[in-house]
Amino acid sequence: MAADEIRADEIRGEARGTAPTPLAVLDLVTVGSGRTATDALRTSVALARLAEARGFHRYWVAEHHSMPGVASSSPAVILAHLAAHTDRIRLGSGGVMLPNHAPLVIAEQFGTLEAMAPGRIDLGLGRAPGTDGATAAALRRTDRLDEGADEFPQQLAELTRFLDDDFPDGHPYRRVHAVPGPVQSTSPGGVQSPHRPPVWLLGSSGFSARLAGLLGLPFAFAHHFSAQNTLPALDLYRESFRPSAVLDEPYALIGVSALAADDDKEARQVLAAALGMLRLRTGRPGLIPTPEEAEAYPWSPMERDFVASWTANVIHGTPDEVRSGLDDLHKRTGADELMLTANAHSGDVRLRSYELLADAYGLPDPA
Repeated sequence: MAADEIRADEIRGEARGTAPTPLAVLDLVTVGSGRTATDALRTSVALARLAEARGFHRYWVAEHHSMPGVASSSPAVILAHLAAHTDRIRLGSGGVMLPNHAPLVIAEQFGTLEAMAPGRIDLGLGRAPGTDGATAAALRRTDRLDEGADEFPQQLAELTRFLDDDFPDGHPYRRVHAVPGPVQSTSPGGVQSPHRPPVWLLGSSGFSARLAGLLGLPFAFAHHFSAQNTLPALDLYRESFRPSAVLDEPYALIGVSALAADDDKEARQVLAAALGMLRLRTGRPGLIPTPEEAEAYPWSPMERDFVASWTANVIHGTPDEVRSGLDDLHKRTGADELMLTANAHSGDVRLRSYELLADAYGLPDPA
């Protein structure tokens, strides 16, 4: 399927209930202390089912490596699992780190996902490694880690041509085809799916914002860990935007850390997530600690400053407080979609947070 056949409704969402904009889920498949990756993946299935039932528009998983507390090293595998347990919700990568992979491999993986869940797959792409330098070198089989980011536009163009099967005559890959893919429709008796996964560009700075705008692609910004760059990046995306066969006007979502709870216990969950992030940022990645571990931790003044800075970008509290914070963020950014990520030690706490926010916004309740 060529890019000019991607339908707008495969990108644009619809606000439900009283939400100011479509709501979505970003799942990091977090693993808490005393829990296993199996536990985390079971939570992901339960969360995807909840999100679908309550009217969230899409559900993305993100590629990370060498992080004990994040079990999402293989988004394509996880998405296949989630596709088998859902029926309607859009599923995608938020994102696949393109420099870590050969473009043909990604085209094959997401062509396979599209065949499994027709019309429900998004391909979100990032240019960062999603890990530390040594792990990135092991993934890429090279020590030249700058080369991946520098070549991102060329890698993106190559991936798009594999997805559309439209390398020009004379190109060395003209006879190389991503399967499942459009080439199957040209074979005798071939019938090809009318869908092709829409490509999104992800970013936490201006590079991907500008590139997405110039290419007329949808854009996802990582507000949850780069809040200071959110407004500049969205402005750059909108200013750079050129209408394309994919979109006639900009469409931008932002990832937001949000955790709602029935009572004040959620503050301890946020502190635990902050401790996990502190350990990651200081080269000591581990499982997400328990709230009790976070409370007993001997915080230094510098570490307390980090926690204050990090938690300032987490919208947390009662459902009404979180709803108010999300409404305010939407007004400030004009985001076309809010993608919520709930970081907590307990899978039950994460599930409850999304349920409470669905109630707060009056999203459909099948019960």
